[in-house]
Amino acid sequence: MRILLLTAGSRGDVDPFLALADRASAAGHEVVLGVTREFVDAARAVAADKADGGPPRFEVAALDGDFAALVEAQGVSPWAAARAFRSTVAPMMAAMLRSAVRVALDSRPDVIVHHPKVLSAEVAAARLDRPRVLVEIVPTLTPTREFPAAGITTTGLGPLNPLTYRLAAAAGSVFGGVLRDLRTEAGLPSRGPLPGPARTLVPVSPALLPRPADWPAGTVVTGQWTRPERPAAADPELADFLHAGRVLCAGFGSMADGDPQRRARAVVDAAREHDLRVLLVTGWGGLQLPGDLAGEDVLVRSAVAHGPVLPLCAAAVHHGGAGTTHAVVRAGLPSVVVPFLADQPFWARLLHRRGLAAPPVPARRLDRPRFGAALGALPEAATVRAVAGRMADDDGCGTALDVVERI
Repeated sequence: MRILLLTAGSRGDVDPFLALADRASAAGHEVVLGVTREFVDAARAVAADKADGGPPRFEVAALDGDFAALVEAQGVSPWAAARAFRSTVAPMMAAMLRSAVRVALDSRPDVIVHHPKVLSAEVAAARLDRPRVLVEIVPTLTPTREFPAAGITTTGLGPLNPLTYRLAAAAGSVFGGVLRDLRTEAGLPSRGPLPGPARTLVPVSPALLPRPADWPAGTVVTGQWTRPERPAAADPELADFLHAGRVLCAGFGSMADGDPQRRARAVVDAAREHDLRVLLVTGWGGLQLPGDLAGEDVLVRSAVAHGPVLPLCAAAVHHGGAGTTHAVVRAGLPSVVVPFLADQPFWARLLHRRGLAAPPVPARRLDRPRFGAALGALPEAATVRAVAGRMADDDGCGTALDVVERI
């Protein structure tokens, strides 16, 4: 079968699709993975890995747009995004949506599997008369009475919770103009519904978020999509640091809004009060160590491999992205979540409610006293390890691939 995977966004949006591309190609399928420019080289490295000098195991197609450059230019503040919407965000999204249709028409897949950001996938699927599978990276699209849509509110509204999913779905309407143009260019009616997804896949561990009882059968909770991590390059300094004492792994992924030195100061000062050494992972710019805080108890890296590193730490502080949340719990680490935006408050509240994390500290309120108090309220590691044990049984990519093959 020829499978087209389309995704866009940050690393947390791309890594699951990389994992599925890897698994599907290993199962003998022809796979094309469409990613925006900043991830093309990394995706091609995965495709070439273990190729034994032969052709890449799957094809990587470049979508227009660069979300990393956008974050670097304006940060992740929703206010900055609103100010730059007409000048920067809208043109980039329009180019990405248009390029996704072009990649689909060129690759002629049997099925399209796509991220919700790739709104034009439904146009491509209708034009090709092929089924599509929607990947609900976080629960924002399939209504349930059990909790509100991630990113809308963290306050449970009971029977009104399903209404919050309408708000989440309406966000894509701001790109209605470009989608109408693409429909016309594809020879489709410019208005009216197009065929819906054949299935919706939710790459979340049921050990972390049990499947809501009122979700339809067509929505499948698969477990997180992960792939075996490649052995990291030898880093003796990091290895020595991790074995020299209790380590707090601190990283905020692609979050780069506000003052990264102020955040790092709050984290390092509070960690020292709790006799924790700090592995400071700068990511896309969310943390930056002030010169006066340098010391033998702080090690700075731009990125680390979660698989081998997190199990050697005592605790973590992170932004609450879906991928990082899973990685931290899977490693059995208690954590403090510092949510910035979107679905992150959802995961922060979920972890705290499940007894897997301290009370969250919103990014705008992060300071030494609040973070220090959160470190003092970390749950017992045994509680997290119990959930991690159940997550170890997940085969997210295998379950997802089975669904796609049946379609």
